[in-house]
Amino acid sequence: MSDVSQINLRNLDYSPTVNPLVEAQALTIKRRLVRAGRGEDLINSKTGEIVGVAAIHQIEERDDAEFVKVFAAGVSAAYGLNRTAQRVFQAVLDEYQRTPMRGGYADSVELFWFGGGLSGRDIGMSEKTFQRGLKELLAKGFLAPKTASLFWVNPALFFKGDRVMFIKEYRRRRTTSDKALELETNGQLRLDT
Repeated sequence: MSDVSQINLRNLDYSPTVNPLVEAQALTIKRRLVRAGRGEDLINSKTGEIVGVAAIHQIEERDDAEFVKVFAAGVSAAYGLNRTAQRVFQAVLDEYQRTPMRGGYADSVELFWFGGGLSGRDIGMSEKTFQRGLKELLAKGFLAPKTASLFWVNPALFFKGDRVMFIKEYRRRRTTSDKALELETNGQLRLDT
């Protein structure tokens, strides 16, 4: 993924035929690794081994408006979006919800600014503020440019379904002696100093 400061909205690399966000992604945010993808999250893809975890699952029902807000808040928190990017993400999600589906899904969203707002609707921010938030969404793989005003959406972060699950995994920190023991168990010899 790119750094926000490296994105120039006037000089984007467009991808009109292929959505570059379809493949699973991983992004380091502060001290967390955030994964976005479909399936295989609890299976080691190299060995096929199922990773043992303890899981707590809660289900809450929400109305349409509250569901989109909870979804946006959960994704924003997981990806460490700043306040401006959170607001823009919410506006882009609202725009995405209005996008008609083709072939059972919507893989892109039209984002054009006119009449003082996004698609002519006031969203409570200036165009410059919107652009700052848009840059962060581009940098963190939420969107990718398709054409000048059309953006591919990351299918793991944009959908028109009726349920979402946020999973937060906690792992114990391994000490240096734990790592050394594992290496010795796997046949590596200890160096005497």
